[in-house]
Amino acid sequence: MFEALLDGWRTQQLSRNLAFGTINNGARIVRRFQEHAGSFPWDWTPTEFENWAASLRAAKRAHSTVRSYEVSVRLFLAYVCDPAYGWDRACLERFGSHPIQICTDENLAVHATEYEGHPARRPLSRVECQALFDAADDRVDAVRANSRKGWMPAFRDATMLKVTYGWGLRRQEVVMLEVSDFGPNPHAPEFGAFGVCQVRFGKATNGSSPRHRGVLTTSEWSVDVLSEWVDDVWPQIRLPGEGGLWPSERGPRVSKDRLNAAFATAARTAGLPAGLSPHCLRHSHVTHAIEDGYDALFVQQQVGHSHSSTTAIYTSVSSDYRTRMLRASLDKSIENTRDKGGNG
Repeated sequence: MFEALLDGWRTQQLSRNLAFGTINNGARIVRRFQEHAGSFPWDWTPTEFENWAASLRAAKRAHSTVRSYEVSVRLFLAYVCDPAYGWDRACLERFGSHPIQICTDENLAVHATEYEGHPARRPLSRVECQALFDAADDRVDAVRANSRKGWMPAFRDATMLKVTYGWGLRRQEVVMLEVSDFGPNPHAPEFGAFGVCQVRFGKATNGSSPRHRGVLTTSEWSVDVLSEWVDDVWPQIRLPGEGGLWPSERGPRVSKDRLNAAFATAARTAGLPAGLSPHCLRHSHVTHAIEDGYDALFVQQQVGHSHSSTTAIYTSVSSDYRTRMLRASLDKSIENTRDKGGNG
C-alpha cells in the first residue's frame, strides 16, 4: 500500500509537469521519514514527525534543508489525505486507520527570511576574485611545466570559473553551455562572436521547463578568456560531433561536481575563507555590476531574477561604493538647497 501511495503521488506530480529530479527527491525524503518513524502513513503521528525534524536539526542540517524535507512530507500527506483519490477509505478498510495531515503551521519550520543560505556564502571582493583566478591559472602552469597530460582539463576548469563570474551564471547554466550558445551583439561589435550568451538551462519554477534568457557580455576580459579556450584548447579536447563547451575526459560535458571541485581547489590555494562556493561568483557578478554603475533592472534581467528583491539579496556593495553614493547624494542635496536659495 505504501508503494501504491508513492506511485500515485508520483503520477499526480507528473501531471503537474514537475521535474523528474524533484519528484524522485520528494519520494526519497518520504521514504527516509517512513524509515525513521518505523511505521506507515496510516499510523503516522505529529510526534513522530517532530522527532524526525529534531533529528535533522541535531545533525546540523541547514534550516532551508529541514524546511524542504518537512514540505515534502506535507505535500505527500496532502495528496493521500485528499478524499478525491480514495486512499483514506482504502487504508481504513484494510488497516482500520487512515492517514492524517500531521504537518501543521504549529510544527513546520517557518520561512522567516528572504535568504536562508549559509552566512559564509557571500560575494567575493575584486581582490579575492583575482586571487581565485590566479590560483586556477597557476595550477595550469604547474601541470604544464611537469609535462603532464592534465593541463587541458586544468585550463578548462580555470575558464569555467571565469565564465561563471563573467556572465553571472548558475552552476547548471554553466555546465550545460555549448559553443553555439554564444553569438555576436550588433550593438556591441567589439565583443565579436561572444557578445551574447544564450542560457538555455535557466532555473525552472513551478513545473515549467528550463527558462531561457540572453545574457549580454559586459567585459572585454571575459571575451579574451573564452576566445582563448574556444580557439586554442577546446578543439583539442572536444569529442567528435559534440558541442559541449566543457568536455570531460569521458563525456561531452563535465558535471556540477567538477565545477565545485575546481572552485574548492582554487579557493583553498588562494587562501580564501571556508564556506564559499561557485555560486558566490554569481553573487560577485551582481555586486560588481551594481558597483560599476549598471542599472539594477538591467542586472536583474541579466541574471534571470523574476523579482528585484532577489537581486537585492545577491548584492553586497563595498564600503567604498556606499561611501561614493553617500557623498554624491549629499553633494546633490547641498547643490539643490543652494539653488533654492537656502543657507546650506
